[in-house]
Amino acid sequence: MTEPVLIAKSNTEISILPKMANRHGLITGATGTGKTVTLQVIAEGLSSIGVPVFMSDVKGDLSGVSQAGKDNPKIAERIKNMGLDGFIFSGSPVVFWDVFGELGHPVRTTVSEMGPLLLSRLLNLNETQSGVLSLIFKVADDNGMLLLDLKDLRSMVQYVGENAKTLTTGYGNVSAASIGAIQRSLLVLEEQGGEKLFGEPALNLEDLIQTDSNGKGVINILASDRLMSSPKTYATFLLWILSELFEEMPEVGDLEKPKLVFFFDEAHLLFNDAPEALLEKIEQVVRLIRSKGVGVFFVTQNPLDVPDKVLGQLGNRVQHALRAFTPRDQKNVKAAADTFRDNPSLDVEKTITELGVGEALVSMLDEKGRPSVVERAFICPPHSQIGPITPQQRQQIISSSLLYGHYEKMVDRESAHEILKARAEQRPEPEDVKKSGRSREGVVEAMAKSAARSIGTQIAREIFRGVLGTIFGKKK
Repeated sequence: MTEPVLIAKSNTEISILPKMANRHGLITGATGTGKTVTLQVIAEGLSSIGVPVFMSDVKGDLSGVSQAGKDNPKIAERIKNMGLDGFIFSGSPVVFWDVFGELGHPVRTTVSEMGPLLLSRLLNLNETQSGVLSLIFKVADDNGMLLLDLKDLRSMVQYVGENAKTLTTGYGNVSAASIGAIQRSLLVLEEQGGEKLFGEPALNLEDLIQTDSNGKGVINILASDRLMSSPKTYATFLLWILSELFEEMPEVGDLEKPKLVFFFDEAHLLFNDAPEALLEKIEQVVRLIRSKGVGVFFVTQNPLDVPDKVLGQLGNRVQHALRAFTPRDQKNVKAAADTFRDNPSLDVEKTITELGVGEALVSMLDEKGRPSVVERAFICPPHSQIGPITPQQRQQIISSSLLYGHYEKMVDRESAHEILKARAEQRPEPEDVKKSGRSREGVVEAMAKSAARSIGTQIAREIFRGVLGTIFGKKK
């Protein structure tokens, strides 16, 4: 049996049971109350028992988990007061990732793998525009044209816009307004660095589920401080990773310990302004992904940031201090208190506002999956370094990684952009027949061109149909 992961102490030790870590969790509290350190403590604890971890580094503070911590008066006092005998400073194996390829291995997906639902959210499209985007994916699919990067999607949008009339019969109406809106949104995404997000080699999810030679789970850290300048891009990309894990990993049932634990920091960004269809997808993923051996911890300021249907799935809870300066704050505090299993000897609502830095209200699932009675406790100090490492240390870890060199070399194989560009270059220029100062086309020539287009379209259908598979299937 795998040893429990100690995370806090009150009168008793409070631990996460490994076989319950895939029942998900929630870390909440106001800014500056200790959420990041709690995340670090849980992550390194899971790593120590061989569980890989994925987490985003929003503030740039989590890289220190790769280095052994150093003794200082505050930590020494916490260790002594908590009676942590045999406490040893140590680092954890880490792999750094970065969408922009600067602070870690480049991490990408393809447009096809992202799919129209998540991409619509990324582009901030309305329902009608999202429908047109799905149509564009279907046209690409039916014609065997891979959508790998943004130039592929841009070319495909232009193609559908230019051929809207001929596509109407097979696919439905395509409005010029929707095409224009999608094109404008793509420009905005590119200006925000979106071209770095899409391309090949795409992330292989198996690279996130690794252990080192000592059997410790690798902690994957996504540099997100720059990515956070575009909150929807940040939230949608993390949701894509979570969705891919759900789609690709096999059913394993209840394990002794999870295959991976995923931390979603700044989780409120995932749910803000999310359409109903997306919220349903998130709920489904969270509800069912535990059977794939994956645990998900949401990190945010208040439990109310998470929809009730998702909140009900989060069994392991750590609540840091909340402030109650306004009537709305007081309402949030009461709502947070109500999410815990009641402790007759503890005024939970009052305690939430009194917690110091590093203190928390904690409730973990027991061996039968029941939430324990909430307790006020001190979070254990991390064994690793608190705060960021130096750029030189980061670069050393990146360059010594087994993955170094694979994701750094971008591949640009033939896909929709290249196919459509080649077709455009092969198309003969129409001969202009001038009459009365106006350009006209003879009836015979028009009929010939119409027949040629029909033949070309039929040949394309015969050659390319079915090559790519379904829109939501795997394109690798």
